Amino acid sequence: MKPLHFDFPMREQVYKEAGRELKLYLFEPDEPSSAPRPVLLFFNGGSFQKDPKLSPVQFQHQARYFAERGVIGICVDYRNGSDEGFTPLQAIADVKSAVRWVRTHSAELQADPSRITVCGASAGGYIAVSSILFPAVDDASPEEREVDAVPNNLVIFAAGMDAVDIMGRRYPEILDQAREISPLHHIRKALPRTLWLLGTSDDLYEQNMEFVRGMREAGNDITLETYEGMEHGFFNYGRYDNKPWRETTKRIESFLYPDLPLRRDEA
Repeated sequence: MKPLHFDFPMREQVYKEAGRELKLYLFEPDEPSSAPRPVLLFFNGGSFQKDPKLSPVQFQHQARYFAERGVIGICVDYRNGSDEGFTPLQAIADVKSAVRWVRTHSAELQADPSRITVCGASAGGYIAVSSILFPAVDDASPEEREVDAVPNNLVIFAAGMDAVDIMGRRYPEILDQAREISPLHHIRKALPRTLWLLGTSDDLYEQNMEFVRGMREAGNDITLETYEGMEHGFFNYGRYDNKPWRETTKRIESFLYPDLPLRRDEA
């Protein structure tokens, strides 16, 4: 994996050994708190490509934004297309490992294990949803599996939900397993409270709408926000003078943390 370069101070923490060290990049609040803090883990997109262009750095601005408001923001490194022998099954397992690590170490992090949110975009959204829908996809030990790997909240930026399509295009060697790990083919009540963010010009728009409709009908609590004319990745920092970045970050904040105090420069 290529070296990562963050623009802001953060702390590195290994959460798993899986052929290499997998790390959490923690953006922690500076101000002390008498109460355990909520945690927001970010899983970047683009990871299924053989030479991924994106990395955990994708969400550093969101992680820093929330850390400045009292939330522990974490950019998560997980196995991806640059790792030898990679398939998305490994990445699904890594989501579970990251959530379990945070819950297991919540006391030392001063984190609230009942307020853990997973946020994923594109490939990161697929593995986030799949980590919840497919309990059998797991490489943890029996002891590790005693810790709940399901987050308390979920935030998704447009993600492929049809694994038959994904594996057919990128990982044909596991195409025979694709339907078994395809969220679109396993509609059921399973997700925690969820915020789904989607541009209407995204190539995945119709597929995401079909999945969200089906999951709502199955009893899942999903709040859908659509952004007119916006394409895949519209929310990334640096696009459109950062207007979509601000809008989506604020929407995540109001969805997850309506009680967060305003910073002095926002009052």
